[in-house]
Amino acid sequence: MTKAELINELAITTGYDKKSITVIVEGFMENVKNNVANGENVYLRGFGSFVTKTRAAKVARNISQKSSIYVPEHKIPYFKPAKEFAAEVRK
Repeated sequence: MTKAELINELAITTGYDKKSITVIVEGFMENVKNNVANGENVYLRGFGSFVTKTRAAKVARNISQKSSIYVPEHKIPYFKPAKEFAAEVRK
């Protein structure tokens, strides 16, 4: 499902116009992105958590040049689904 399809589905189920739904969806995504980028976790009960994980520094291989490169410690965004969400997907 794309963002446009999600907006259409929400407009149909809620009865609100697409423009209002678009503003809400965009605002939600921007808010989650900003909070996770600032190191804050976003918890949505029954849905899941948007968190920041830290990857440890490591030495990786560049196979084409046959050399080793150092990859410093860095942060990545991560989504962990709630138990209910994961159980629904497994059905």
